[in-house]
Amino acid sequence: MDFYNDIGAFGSSTAVITEDSGRITYAELLAAADAIKDQVRDRCLVFSVCENSPGSLAGYLAFLRGRIVPLLLHNCIDRGLFETLLSTYRPAYIWLPREKAKAADWGREVFHYGGYSLLRTKHEPDYALHDDLALLLSTSGSTGSPKLVRLSYKNINSNAEAIAQYLGITRTDRPITTLPMSYTYGLSILNSHLLKGCALILTDKTLMDKAFWALLKTNEATTFGGVPYVYEMLKKLRFSRMELPSLKTLTQAGGKMSPELVGEFAAVCGQKGARFFVMYGQTEATARMSYLPSEQAISRAGSIGIAIPGGEFWLEDESGSVIAESDTAGELVYKGGNVALGYAAGRKDLCKGDENGGVLRTGDMAKRDAGGFYYIVGRKKRFLKLFGNRVNLDEIEQLIKSAGYGCACAGEDDHLRIYTSEKENQAAIKSLAAARTGIHPSAFEVICLESLPFNEAGKVLYSALK
Repeated sequence: MDFYNDIGAFGSSTAVITEDSGRITYAELLAAADAIKDQVRDRCLVFSVCENSPGSLAGYLAFLRGRIVPLLLHNCIDRGLFETLLSTYRPAYIWLPREKAKAADWGREVFHYGGYSLLRTKHEPDYALHDDLALLLSTSGSTGSPKLVRLSYKNINSNAEAIAQYLGITRTDRPITTLPMSYTYGLSILNSHLLKGCALILTDKTLMDKAFWALLKTNEATTFGGVPYVYEMLKKLRFSRMELPSLKTLTQAGGKMSPELVGEFAAVCGQKGARFFVMYGQTEATARMSYLPSEQAISRAGSIGIAIPGGEFWLEDESGSVIAESDTAGELVYKGGNVALGYAAGRKDLCKGDENGGVLRTGDMAKRDAGGFYYIVGRKKRFLKLFGNRVNLDEIEQLIKSAGYGCACAGEDDHLRIYTSEKENQAAIKSLAAARTGIHPSAFEVICLESLPFNEAGKVLYSALK
């Protein structure tokens, strides 16, 4: 089943609710998508500059339905980085907001819809596209890295189906966007709900905007998702005191959230009659690899749960041998139909087929408890040696965050840097790190910033830490 080809069956049902609470039916959305598709030559590459808007969504569906390969990019991408990608991949078309199109000389407009323009570029393709290639996503947010993840039609459909199954998504669900659709997590929310014929509330408003909450309440949103940063903001906004009777499902992915915060939101959701799901994934697995059933959210707070339907996990030691014992750390390995074909570093790589064979070495270190539930303990490469002691940077971050201090950790052997905006607590943070690890304080440096750098998906931008 290809959800983007089958959603015409939902006909007059509402597909999109706009920021001004307007309605677009599935029939209207698909008519727009097919009009866009008819303007584009078969099997070419198109850059799609994304917003959470009807025009952006119609373009995405057009490209999937026409077997046209889009690279999804965030609307806030730096112009210089965007032009670097243009010269690297030479797309035949660009689908982008009309205002942005007017301000640049990237091509000739051949069509427009919903505030978006379709530009025909001057590039003539000098590369081939593999038949299975459906979609390109960046793993680096808005940094403009030419390294892309190559996803297939099978990847997109299998992950949408698995997510819809374990979340129990039905046609009455109504998600509101809190993440960019160019980000794999945000896109997976759209895919899995389109599969079931839901109405999507599309907005780029943030949780800090009163208009977001008005839109949620007016249109009775039933679900939204967020990265850890979103839930930290929700706590500051006193989510527990909000009256949101329509909200029935909250999901969290995009990084490890502290067990304390997981437990807190699981309890609050329980009091509100809602479900709270912790999930785990990577762009290289289309989106999701695991989920923690909502009924386990408190008793197993800190766990990423179990593999999604159709997926499989195991752990391997440094020699590549499978770890059978429980509570033993190893690299987390995943197998499933949602594992990407591989990477592309340039347009000549777009002809490549499946290089992963459905198996992904995640690069994350994890443990499995006696009940078969998995826990991430750190990144394979997020380790330092401090005076002979092997230290996991993610564990240090969690230790400091559990004490109530926001931070991000980086560094090199014998020098761990703790970045924080907690100016008055620098000494306390350093003492805490030294005391808990038993390592001399001289190994730690606390650096105070006005604010920690986050990308548009709410993840810490470690590359921006100096």
